[in-house]
Amino acid sequence: MIFDSYEAFRAATFTPKVCIMGSGPAGITIARKLGAAGIPVVIFEAGSNEWTEESQDFYRGTTVGDPYFDLDVTRLRYLGGCSNHWAGWCRVLDAHDFTPKAWAPDTGWPIRRTDIEPYLKEVHDILDLVEFRPDAPISDDISWVQLIKSPAVRFAEKFYGDLDKSQNIAVVLNTYVRELVGDGKRVTGAHIWSNGADAGQFSADYYVPCTGGLENSRLLLWSNERSNGGVVPNATALGRYWMEHPQFEGGNAILADYDEFEVDGANEAFFSPTPAAMERKQIMNFGIRLIEMPYPGVKRLIADLACVAPDTAEWAAYQLSLNLRCAAQLYVGWEQAPDFSNHVALSKTATDHTGVPRIELNWKKREIERRTILEGLKLFGETMVAKNLGRVRLADWLVKGEDYPTDQELAGHHHMGGTRMSDDPAKGIVDGDCKVHGMDNLYVGGSSVFATSGQCNPTTTIVCLAARLGDHLSHKIV
Repeated sequence: MIFDSYEAFRAATFTPKVCIMGSGPAGITIARKLGAAGIPVVIFEAGSNEWTEESQDFYRGTTVGDPYFDLDVTRLRYLGGCSNHWAGWCRVLDAHDFTPKAWAPDTGWPIRRTDIEPYLKEVHDILDLVEFRPDAPISDDISWVQLIKSPAVRFAEKFYGDLDKSQNIAVVLNTYVRELVGDGKRVTGAHIWSNGADAGQFSADYYVPCTGGLENSRLLLWSNERSNGGVVPNATALGRYWMEHPQFEGGNAILADYDEFEVDGANEAFFSPTPAAMERKQIMNFGIRLIEMPYPGVKRLIADLACVAPDTAEWAAYQLSLNLRCAAQLYVGWEQAPDFSNHVALSKTATDHTGVPRIELNWKKREIERRTILEGLKLFGETMVAKNLGRVRLADWLVKGEDYPTDQELAGHHHMGGTRMSDDPAKGIVDGDCKVHGMDNLYVGGSSVFATSGQCNPTTTIVCLAARLGDHLSHKIV
């Protein structure tokens, strides 16, 4: 059932047991699991069926620290959420992403990769994926890894019919949960704003914010402030440990034989470090995206190399006479270490149209992030030399220790952390089942629960965790 307003939903006298906020990949996945188990659930979606300027305006905010995207551009507020601009890149967090790293404080999850693997088949069906293939080591330091480009499933389009026909799921559009009310043990209600007006209070047995990796923190911060700590009793880490994936062009490569690497349909190959290499270099996880350049780029790159690296240029010129295939660009996306100071805060001066404070995002990259891209590319270059597969040239800004470029990607639009998962309430907001510490009926879905970010795009892991949470709630409620 899909309703255009809270008023229409109330007129239908549908009584849900679970209230989900947000209709992105996490919210829809959890609702479908509950609906299939015969549990009545409502999804409150703040936006409508389509993008509107009025709806996006609620997402305006400010960023303090490093350059970042406008907050009302990096996410979407309508049915399907950020799946509506998802590029479709899929990979699950590596097993070692879930384990602590001695050189990086506050890493490690209370669950392991094996806890989400039982849901991978289901997630493959949801995201229209083929089976993932194992990583293929190239050296002791670097492995070829698979990053699958799915058809970029738009959750609103793919599941609209199922949601509309369901007798157990109600989707209520244009309905904003602006505040949760709690007594320190349970959420007792939700304040609703629908179609431009206060619509009163709604109550259910269970509540699951799935509003995104920024908005989950905002909702809980505001609710906790209004309830004097009654929604998140252990709030030390609320909004904290926020993470992104920095993404920049880190250099170029000249390859002796492009056929040495398996490439995808866009002639791209992907590489990541081994856990041993990460430990030895004291760096975080990273992913190198190797993109073939047109043939004329080879000669141009060799000419550039002759000025700064004559030995490499000589090797490349020799290889060129042996039918050198191509040059390549090297883009790097990498894991940001958890940092308490990177956080989502409530603005002290700006509010949205309902009076809820806007977001102030505090985000900076640290020395370990800089070290990760620099040492990661060096590892890749050393592997290319040792295997006589090619030569790597680092970008000038990296070699010279200059600031990050401001005319490149900046980051992946991947919003993680803020309500992170931890067994320690001082270091996280939810436990291993995504339940808020100290609360009987409040759970959180989406990438805001990520304890660490790994190096890969988060959507596949988001949906795995959502399927797991839906399964957990189904067994708990039934």
